[in-house]
This record gives sequence, structure tokens and C-alpha cells, in this order.
Amino acid sequence: MKALRVLNTFTAASLALVFAAATGASEPEDIIKYRKNVMKSNGAHMSAAALLIQDKVPEYKGRLADHAQAIVIFTRNIPALFPKDSDFGDTDALDTVWSKRTEFEKRAKDTEQKATAFASAVKAGNNPAIAARFKELSDSCKACHKDFRREQQ
Repeated sequence: MKALRVLNTFTAASLALVFAAATGASEPEDIIKYRKNVMKSNGAHMSAAALLIQDKVPEYKGRLADHAQAIVIFTRNIPALFPKDSDFGDTDALDTVWSKRTEFEKRAKDTEQKATAFASAVKAGNNPAIAARFKELSDSCKACHKDFRREQQ
């Protein structure tokens, strides 16, 4: 019985250590990898939505709401993807993300709001509004990239 208690104590302590390590601060390099994947995913949903809005793949038109919702999710609190000390290494983020943080956060919030407006238009099925809200969202993304992201080759 005592051996079982020792084993349970050891197991509980081991699990606590594993949990503590798993919930500790992430390495900046891992944050950058995660950020890049989230942003690439968002870009992929934007590209897919554009194809649907332009009626280039009408057989998938029913998926527009899925892409719109994903964009809402991936644009939620973008600044959290750019924490302090994640400004080096393999990143396309410019130093202005951190040196002009207030402007960056304002632009990110604008993009988040535009994504929500786009998703609302999709949900309502208002085709003219869908195209207009998508253009506004796209323009918001481009404006942020212009000032806060390295130019892509």
C-alpha cells in the first residue's frame, strides 16, 4: 500500500512537472514559427475566399462562410502573435511592429473588424456587400503589410 502511495505521489509530481514545462513561456523561435503558420493560413483562406467571390470555383461556393469564419478567428487579436522578444530570426515582421506598437495594434484591430463585417455579409448572403466587405478587408491587410511586414520576394 505504501509503495502505491509513493508511486501515485511520483506520478502526480511527474505530471505536475510536465504540465509546468508545457505551460511555461514559449521559445521566441517557436512563437515566430506559430505566427508565420497562422498568418499563412489566414492568407490561404483569403485566397480561397477571393476565388469564390470571383465565381472561379462555383462548385465550392457553399464554403465561403467557412473561409470567412476562419478569417475572423485568425484575425482575432493579431498583436498577441507578436509578443516582446519575437522580433529576430526567421521573421518577416519589421521592427515597426514593436517600435510603432500603438499604430500596429490599431491596424490589427481594424483588420479584425473588417473580417467580422465580411463574415456578417457572407452570413446575410448579400452578394454586393460580400464583395465590398472583402475588398475592405483585403485593403486593411495590405495596409498593415505595407508598414509592418518585409516585402515579399
